[in-house]
Amino acid sequence: MAFDGLSNRLQMALRRVTGRGRLNENDIDEMLKEVRLSLLEADVNFKVVREFLKDIKEKALGEKIMKGLNPGQEVVKIVREELRATLGDETSEIVFPMNKPTVIMTCGLQGAGKTTACAKMATFYRKKANKKPFMIAADIYRPAAIDQLVTLGKSINVPVFEMGAKVKPEKIVEEGLKEARKGDYDLIIIDTAGRLHIDEDLMAELQRVSDISKPDEVLLTVDAMTGQDAVNIAKSFNEQLKLTGCILTKMDGDTRGGAALSIKKITGIPIKLMSTGEKLDALEIFHPDRLADRILGMGDVLSLIDTVTENVDEDEMMDMTEKLMSGKYNYNDLLKQFKMIKRMGSISKILGFLPGMKQLKQAASQIDDKQFVYMECIISSMTEEERKNPNLINTSASRRERIAKGSGRSVAEVNRLREALETQIKTMKKMSTMSQDDMTRMANNLQNGNFSNIQSRPHKGKGKGKGNFRF
Repeated sequence: MAFDGLSNRLQMALRRVTGRGRLNENDIDEMLKEVRLSLLEADVNFKVVREFLKDIKEKALGEKIMKGLNPGQEVVKIVREELRATLGDETSEIVFPMNKPTVIMTCGLQGAGKTTACAKMATFYRKKANKKPFMIAADIYRPAAIDQLVTLGKSINVPVFEMGAKVKPEKIVEEGLKEARKGDYDLIIIDTAGRLHIDEDLMAELQRVSDISKPDEVLLTVDAMTGQDAVNIAKSFNEQLKLTGCILTKMDGDTRGGAALSIKKITGIPIKLMSTGEKLDALEIFHPDRLADRILGMGDVLSLIDTVTENVDEDEMMDMTEKLMSGKYNYNDLLKQFKMIKRMGSISKILGFLPGMKQLKQAASQIDDKQFVYMECIISSMTEEERKNPNLINTSASRRERIAKGSGRSVAEVNRLREALETQIKTMKKMSTMSQDDMTRMANNLQNGNFSNIQSRPHKGKGKGKGNFRF
């Protein structure tokens, strides 16, 4: 995530005050000094940093906080609230008008990821809001921009209107809107041109396109790596186009995140969406409160629930849980589980939603997600009888050798897959006999980052399995 560096520094700063029975002004000042450094290193606008620290100090030094039973936790709560307010306080989503197509116009500098963001929005809202999307390729200046959007449109089965690079954008948009209305499309996304810098010709052209399309949403695409300079970019575009929101791209990279913490506070323009990966389904609604919790290591269980709900069928999950509990779980079920996990994203992304998962997330970041592909290959090399009855493989070395050769993997990897299946069955059986107190204790351990019984380490065996993750 883009905020990993900021998250680590903020959490270290807050450890100065947590767990203490009493606090004084010097303790608060030392904590705020660390917070200030972490925000400036994240390239947050200095005005935002100054106001952020001022508000925290005023509230943290209140009599109620300083004389409370647990002042450290109260200070953390204040930091959390201020971080949420800085990110935007409230979630701002795309508004879909009734009885007319929704027109979204994108803009931004060249290289910010505008064209890909258009395809991601089409994918996202077709699934989330049951929309029928249509895209218009109006970027005639960047080489291959039109071809890129057409290719992306084909990959997600969304029509793209284009008239080549020799027709003016205004004409393309005008004809594209007519075509979209003929086809009864209710979500029209316009990909406009960007520049390496902001100039008067660009703004004038975008203004003409806006006058023709009368967009319901004008979204500025901002690269998360831009830092606090994103504020100046947003101001320039907003003066001409009256932006309704922003899309933050490349939030999955090793970026500092200063843009997210600066734009709303300085310009008042809400961040509505954020891109969290390279795949076209890697787009999320920007929830300031949830992102603040993630930055402070408190997890984002609501986003995890949303991800699971969108990608996993409830009946399928219930059936799998019943099989695990009964001990009838087999390789066909394990294969279904792998496919579920792949639909939800990478392992590190999933763990990032959970509170207190820093250690596991760091270990999971070393996992190559291709391991799921390898394990699918191994299961595909089994006979149907072997998949249904795991004991056939457990008791036969020759079967394991045949499966390894058929899948192009090593016998060691076949054995690790067996271990993964057996571990899951044993874990579920153990959980089914746990008392409510035991379950509560386990949940508290996870919340507090206590992983004393969880081990994840590279496999040190020989052959193709060397260096792979041990389950």
